[in-house]
Amino acid sequence: MTAQTRECLDGSAPPHLITHNRPRITIYATNGCTFLRAGLKCNQWLLMAGVIMEYGTIAREIHIEATPEVVYEVITQPEHIAQWWGFDATFPAVPGGDGRMTRQRRGGTGTLVVPIHVVEADPPRRFVFRWAHPEDQPATPQNSFLVTFELASAKGGTLVRLTEGGFREIGWEAAQLEEHYRSHSAGWDQHLARLAAYAAGRVQS
Repeated sequence: MTAQTRECLDGSAPPHLITHNRPRITIYATNGCTFLRAGLKCNQWLLMAGVIMEYGTIAREIHIEATPEVVYEVITQPEHIAQWWGFDATFPAVPGGDGRMTRQRRGGTGTLVVPIHVVEADPPRRFVFRWAHPEDQPATPQNSFLVTFELASAKGGTLVRLTEGGFREIGWEAAQLEEHYRSHSAGWDQHLARLAAYAAGRVQS
């Protein structure tokens, strides 16, 4: 899980991404993030004693102007995932469902293939999956990332809480750990904003 995972969530926009007029989006973060209206800064803890950064779990909150039902559909159905995340996805959105997500690599040098395993599916409240494990191995805490979407009705729309963990469990050296954590953090900042715009756009259309 090296170059492949770095390319999964580096924030680069896929070439076929459909762009919608972006509604007002309020994005929040936890664990020491900088709070911005249109984006987020990485949320690692900075321990001033020795300036040690502990890269554990990415956490984000974002308000979307769409119902939990609409948002849940957008984060679990392949035709919608392609629009905000840029992956062509094939997997059943049910507990135990296995599949994969694919897209063209940057520079057009082949296809990026990312396995996915659904852990929980509780529409329209919660969706949990593991991803980026080796294709020939089952997803475990030692070889994959755990992503959790929690949805709750709020202010006429949906409050989405996202976490992604598993970085330290994989056992990378410090430099690799920081590189992957920062790459995924930047990617989620961009993709969640696209998710919000796309889901709100479906309500307005």
